[in-house]
Amino acid sequence: MEMTLRRLGFNQVSPILKNMGLPLGILMLVAMMVLPLPSVLLDIFFTSNILLSLLILMVAMNAFRPLEFSSFPTILLFATILRLGLNVASTRVVLSEGHTGTDAAGKVIEAFGAFVVAGNYVVGIFVFIILVIINLLVITKGAGRVSEVSARFTLDAMPGKQMAIDADLNAGALTTEEAKSRREEISKEADFYGSMDGASKFVKGDAIAGILILIINILGGLIIGIWMHGLALEEAANTYFLLSVGDGLVAQIPSLLLAIATAIIVTRVSETQNLGEHISKQMNLSRAWLPVSGVLILIGIVPGMPNALFLVAGLCAAFASFLSRRAENYNKTQELEQLSGPEEKDSEEKINLADIADNSPISVQLGYGLIGMVDEESGGPLVNRITGIRKQVSKDLGFIIPAVRVKDDLTLPANQYRIRVGQTISGEDMLYPDRKLAIPGDSSKVKISGIEVIDPSFGMEAIWIESHKQAEAEANGYMVVEPESVLATHFSRILFRNAGKLIGQDDVQSLLDNLSESAPQLVQSVIPKIIPLHSLTGVLRLLLDERVPISDLRQVLESLSGMNLTNMSIQDMAESLRPDLAGLLIQRLAPLNEPLPVITFSSGLEHMLINMVRQSGEEGLVLDNALAQKLITSLVQANEKIGAEGKQAALVVSPAIRRQISSIVKQHIEDIVIMGFTELPDNRKINIVASIGDDIEKE
Repeated sequence: MEMTLRRLGFNQVSPILKNMGLPLGILMLVAMMVLPLPSVLLDIFFTSNILLSLLILMVAMNAFRPLEFSSFPTILLFATILRLGLNVASTRVVLSEGHTGTDAAGKVIEAFGAFVVAGNYVVGIFVFIILVIINLLVITKGAGRVSEVSARFTLDAMPGKQMAIDADLNAGALTTEEAKSRREEISKEADFYGSMDGASKFVKGDAIAGILILIINILGGLIIGIWMHGLALEEAANTYFLLSVGDGLVAQIPSLLLAIATAIIVTRVSETQNLGEHISKQMNLSRAWLPVSGVLILIGIVPGMPNALFLVAGLCAAFASFLSRRAENYNKTQELEQLSGPEEKDSEEKINLADIADNSPISVQLGYGLIGMVDEESGGPLVNRITGIRKQVSKDLGFIIPAVRVKDDLTLPANQYRIRVGQTISGEDMLYPDRKLAIPGDSSKVKISGIEVIDPSFGMEAIWIESHKQAEAEANGYMVVEPESVLATHFSRILFRNAGKLIGQDDVQSLLDNLSESAPQLVQSVIPKIIPLHSLTGVLRLLLDERVPISDLRQVLESLSGMNLTNMSIQDMAESLRPDLAGLLIQRLAPLNEPLPVITFSSGLEHMLINMVRQSGEEGLVLDNALAQKLITSLVQANEKIGAEGKQAALVVSPAIRRQISSIVKQHIEDIVIMGFTELPDNRKINIVASIGDDIEKE
C-alpha cells in the first residue's frame, strides 16, 4: 500500500502513517474497553495478541544485549493495555451473551476453554490458577527483583563509568564523539533498567487482574445465567465456567510469554552471542555431562526404579559428553593453529611487521624500573601528567598533538626513559621513582648528598635526593621536583621543539574543516586556488619550528590571500606571515602589561652580518668558527642571565638576516626565540636586556 501511494505521488504518506499509527492504536485500545466488540473481532484481536507476544519473546531471545531492545518497557505497557482491553471486551460479551452458548465470545475462547476444562471444571480452574502462580510468583517476581537490583547497581556505577570515559578521553584513547556516544549509552542503560523495574509491575498487575476477572466472570455469569436468563445451575456452570477459563487462559498465555521475555531481557549478559549460542557454549561441557551420565546410570540399576528409562537417559548423557569432548578438542586445535600459524616449524624464524614497525607519532619508552609510574592501580600519575601536557601544548600551538603511546622497553636500563618523535629519539635520561630532583637556586650554598645529574629540560646541575631530604633541600634554597614532573617537563619541551614534525596534511585539513564552519568562503577561495594543501602544511611547519602558534588560521589564510605568491618559496611565505602572527608569539613571552625583554646585536655587528649575507648570495650566512663561537657564547650568557630571572627574552635582528641567524643559533640554543624588527608591535613596550657585538667588534 505504501509503495502504491508513493507511485501516485503521495511521498509524505509514510511518515504521516508512522507518526499517527501509535496514537490511533492507543485510542483503539481505549475504545475496546468502552465499545462492544463482535465475537469475530475478539477472535482476531486474541490471535493478534498471541502473535505479538511470541514476536516480543523471539526478539528478546535474539537481542545480544538489553539496550538493543530498549523500547521493551514501552512495548510491554502497550501489550498489557491490549490484553486488559481484550479482557474487558470479552467479559462484556461473556456476561451479556454467555447464555446463548459456549461460542458466544468467539471460537478462540471456546477452544481454549474446552481444551483446558475437558469436562472437569475443577481441574480446569486449578490449571489456570497454577499458570497464574507461575507467572506471578516465579517469573514476574524474579524478573522484577533482577530489574530492581540491576537499576540500583547501574546507577551506583555511573560515576565510575563516567570517570573512566573521561580518563580514556584525556589519554587520547577515545575521540570526543566516541566519548559522547559512550556517555549516552551509559545514560540509556540506567534509564532502561529503571524503566524495566517499573515495567515488571505491569506484568504482575496483569496476572492479578486475570484472577479477579476470572472470579467476576464465574460469579457474575452464574448470577446472570440463573436469575436473569433462567438457566439451570448445571447448564449455567457448563457455559460460564468454560467461557471464563477460556477467556482467562487466552489472556494468561500471552502474559506468560511476555513475563518470560522480561526475564530474558533483564538477565541478559553476553554481548557477542545470541541467547542460544550463549547457553550452548556454556552448557556444552564434557566435564559436566560425564558425572550426569554416571548418576543416571547408577539410578537406573537401583531395583524398583524405571531402570530402562534412566539407563537410556544415562547413555544419552554419555553420548553428549563424547560429542562435547570432541568439540572441545577441535576448538583447541583451531586455537593452536591460529597461534602457531600455518608453518609452525618456521615460527622461530618468522618475523611479523608488527614486531618491528611502530607508527606512533609520539612514544615514551620506559625501563622496567619506571613501569610503576604508569600503573593506575598503584596510583601512577605519569599518564595523566602526559595527557595534561599534550592538552596544554595543543592549546598553545593551535593544533591537536597526536596521541602519545606510553610503553615499556626491556632493552632500556631499569631507570631510563626515552622519548621518540616518529622513529627518531628526541630525548632520553634517567629517572629515580623513589627519589626527587633537587635543583639548586642562587641561595643554595649547602651541598646535599645524592646522585648528581644534569637536568634534561634546562641543562642545569641537579641532584636526585632521597625523599626524606626534601625539607632539608628546600630549606637550603633548592627547588625540589617530583620524578614524573621531570619527565613531563622534558616531554613538553620536546613537543615544542618538534611541533613542525607532528603536524601533517590530515591535521591541517581538520583545522580547515573546523574553520570552514565559520568562514567557508575564505577557505574555499584560498585552498587550493591560491595555495595547495601540501604547501600550506609546509608553511605551518616552518612557523611551528620557530615557535609561532598557528591557532589563528583565519589570519593565516587572509594574509596569504593578499600576497602575490608567484615564485615565492615556502620559506618566503612563512617569513611574510610572521609579522601578522607575531602577536601570538609575543604574548607567550611576556604579559600584555609588561615590557618585552629583547636581546639585540650592536649596529656594527648587524651591518657586518647583513653584508656577509649579501656577499654569500644563495649560500646564506657563513661564519668562521671563531666569530660563530664568540657570538653563540655571548648569546648563551645573555639568555641564561634573563632566564635566571624567570623570564624569556627574544633575540631581535634585522629581517634580512633573521632566517640565517635562526638556522645558526638554534643549532646551539634550541629554545631561543628569534624575531625581526618588523614583527615587533607598535603598542608593546620593549626592554633591551642585552646588546651583543661590542666585544666582538673590538676583537
